[in-house]
Amino acid sequence: MVGGFFCLKGRTGVRHRTGEYTVAMLWIKAFHIVMVASWFAGLFYLPRIFVNLAMVSPESVAEFERLMLMARKLLRFTTLLAVPALGLGLVLWLYYGIGLAEGNGWMHAKLSLVVLAIAYHWHCAKVLRQFAAQQNKRSHVWYRWFNEAPVILLSLIVVLVVVKPF
Repeated sequence: MVGGFFCLKGRTGVRHRTGEYTVAMLWIKAFHIVMVASWFAGLFYLPRIFVNLAMVSPESVAEFERLMLMARKLLRFTTLLAVPALGLGLVLWLYYGIGLAEGNGWMHAKLSLVVLAIAYHWHCAKVLRQFAAQQNKRSHVWYRWFNEAPVILLSLIVVLVVVKPF
């Protein structure tokens, strides 16, 4: 089966053991990209809910509760998407060796940005707990700026992975 399901002849770039792409690796890479895009979609939208929560007047309890429900569900779902995104990335990195060879400084930079994305995700959970406890001290304008961080992170990660500048 070496020439069938597990290997595609004629591909160039990152290789596995036999020196060729494997179909399994390409499927893992495809699902990794889908999971990362889905995870970041949640990271793009959750702070947008924070903007709306910061604008809710104290007497609008129903609106606050509706937004909190949306934010909790989104955080839960986004976290579920982050797990396979990170897990599949680890498989590509540690099992298939993507970015392990010399001259792959881009991978170190990418992994640093991924750690920042995880920290951002964790901070979003912390912010949500602060809203739930009625302890938000930030304005909607601050959350609008906070909302830009995942866009910058994803843009830099994509550039590093595609261009591999160092």
